Amino acid sequence: MTVKTVAMLTAGGLAPCLSSAVGGLISRYTEVAPDVRIIGYLDGYAGLLTGNSVEITDEVREHADRLQGFGGSPLGNSRVKLTNAEDLVRRGLVPEGGNPLQIAAEQLQADGVDVLHTIGGDDTNTTAADLAAYLAEHDYGLQVVGLPKTIDNDVIPIRQSLGAWTAAEQGAIFAKNIIAEHSSNPRMLIIHEIMGRNCGWLTGATSVRYREWLTQREFVPAIGNDERRWDIHAVYVPERHIDMEAEAERLRAVMDELGCVNIFLSEGAGVSDIVEAMEAAGTEVPRDPFGHVQLDKVNPGAWFGKQFAELIGAEKVMVQKSGYFSRSAASNREDLALIHRCTEYAVDAALRGESGVVGQDEERGDELRAIEFDRIAGGKEFDVEVDWFQQLLKDIGQP
Repeated sequence: MTVKTVAMLTAGGLAPCLSSAVGGLISRYTEVAPDVRIIGYLDGYAGLLTGNSVEITDEVREHADRLQGFGGSPLGNSRVKLTNAEDLVRRGLVPEGGNPLQIAAEQLQADGVDVLHTIGGDDTNTTAADLAAYLAEHDYGLQVVGLPKTIDNDVIPIRQSLGAWTAAEQGAIFAKNIIAEHSSNPRMLIIHEIMGRNCGWLTGATSVRYREWLTQREFVPAIGNDERRWDIHAVYVPERHIDMEAEAERLRAVMDELGCVNIFLSEGAGVSDIVEAMEAAGTEVPRDPFGHVQLDKVNPGAWFGKQFAELIGAEKVMVQKSGYFSRSAASNREDLALIHRCTEYAVDAALRGESGVVGQDEERGDELRAIEFDRIAGGKEFDVEVDWFQQLLKDIGQP
């Protein structure tokens, strides 16, 4: 099939790769297939459903590399699940009785699109899989080539999702100032809540990056400028059970000695316990269109803050969330290198007639390839037995 028109969209939550990936795709097409027309659907799948798009002009092509210096997405995002018709009707994106997959397919056909590039996380790419299956089943003859972005790094079977390294680095930068708050009050409990619904990778990686910075500082302990007060005293991730009683005893000793406790908490850690308590109390658990618990409304950090404050005798609790700070950053060098490799491969794969999500396939020796859509899933667990995470726990004295 000859590729004449390419479309792209970014969807889901932000990650430090969207602008760079959009710029990378534009630059690669301009380099190897300059005659291919490119359009961008605005606001993710919402723009596709409503036909809201922008033409990629020669001026944009000439300056596409500038997008690498920005966070966010130039195209805009939304959270849309094409198989949740009820939600889309309610939001006015499809008419009553309409089939969102059909509407999306017909819009692509009307725009003359041969290849659709989706840049998003597991929800975006599982939605892309639904769309790709519908297109194939109804002989639309379109390809869908996705790119994996999520700061949680939890897309199966992809080794490293775009933007996750940057998010860890930015979370550590955020923590440098937040942890200084240990000196703002006696017996201070600080909880740094980090994004990660099902996967603790980002919390672990952020903790490691923060401690790398910490070990490079020189302190003056005699006046209270003690490295131990700046350190992390606990790291909690969804993949490890939190023994509240044992941890309370350990952290109370830290509080008694240092006058502060600093916790790095994955937002998904202990959520099942919180949900169970809410449901037992007859409280409705808020969920998004994908069925996920809305963590910003459940507020795990505040819940843990209240529990631990009583158990360890904290006088003041501060909960700070680095998620929006870290996910909105521009890509760092590590991510830019990975984005460059993935966008090049995505364009070349599209021109070869391949479909799938481009990433390092863990189940095939980390080979960079267009991974089949039916193998893409969210909720990949973080391997807490990896050496670097075990060393982290050992260094902070956490069992």
